[in-house]
Amino acid sequence: MKRVWPRLAALLAACLALPALAQAPATPTPALELVLTSVEHYQANGRDWTRFHYDVANKQALPPGLSASAPTLPPCGLNTRASRSWVDFYDMHGKRLYGFCALAQAADLATIWFSVPEDQVPPSWVYIEIVDRQTGTRYKSNLAETAL
Repeated sequence: MKRVWPRLAALLAACLALPALAQAPATPTPALELVLTSVEHYQANGRDWTRFHYDVANKQALPPGLSASAPTLPPCGLNTRASRSWVDFYDMHGKRLYGFCALAQAADLATIWFSVPEDQVPPSWVYIEIVDRQTGTRYKSNLAETAL
């Protein structure tokens, strides 16, 4: 009986792991390389702001068609021509900061940004997540600094 318990425990562990294996994506998703490119100070609506500009250095590794217009998917507000994938900025704790829902091509990932009021301390680190609304695939970046 003592020899049966370790085998049963191993069998149970293997069975519990099967659903996780079945849900794994068929192809690995690339980790996005988010890079701070510049910091800009500007005024809008009577306030001073700081805008942090970023690029996704390995955007060419993403599948083609992610930026295609997707009129059959739910709109982004009043924008009925939102793209298939949406890009969201998050701080290092997972708080959403800003998003883009109408990038027309992968090259547009070189011009993404978020802003904070100038009198507010920006997060030290941010990351982005791209969600392919057609397949449900999520692409997450590294943590990128907000200081040059």
